[in-house]
Amino acid sequence: MLMKLDNRTDGAAPLRSTGAIGADIRALRRSRSWTLNDLADRLDRSVGWLSQVERGQSEPALADIRAVAGLFGLPVSFFFSQSPDTPESAYVVRADSRRSMTDEDKGLVESLLSPDLGGAFESVHSVFAAGARCPEPFVRPTEEAGYVIEGSLTLIIDGEEIRLEKGDSFRFAGETVSWINEGDVPAVLIWVIAPPVY
Repeated sequence: MLMKLDNRTDGAAPLRSTGAIGADIRALRRSRSWTLNDLADRLDRSVGWLSQVERGQSEPALADIRAVAGLFGLPVSFFFSQSPDTPESAYVVRADSRRSMTDEDKGLVESLLSPDLGGAFESVHSVFAAGARCPEPFVRPTEEAGYVIEGSLTLIIDGEEIRLEKGDSFRFAGETVSWINEGDVPAVLIWVIAPPVY
């Protein structure tokens, strides 16, 4: 079921839900180790309603999507795509229809490369502005790997600083992590996270 938000006449595809909102919400909930009850309470909704949404039996109203986006610090647009509704959309994400997440406080712009969050992992295109830094070290119950396409980025893993340059790759799982772009140009990385957290 697709939720169209507008009927454009300029030839562009209308903004529509990804068709996988339930799977995305489930992945986000699990990334925080929340139960159905935990998230339902935070949304002031019933567990039955949330279960139906997560299983794709019901699509949430826009107000519910806004509430979910707010809880996870995501823009509402994260749950929508401007790609045409075609058979390939379950497998392919075109460059002009990626779902983006911007964190201006961190100087970070990320785009989801995976079609949805329903799989075992997600792929993210990350751009760290020159001088950007992670404000707080974090620990996630994930295994993460990445590859530096452009620029450089310093990862701090369990207190050890590791400078990554173009062409370098990395992997970590469960450690305390932070990062900083000490370079004069943006650092562009492909980041793979399992299970999905966005």
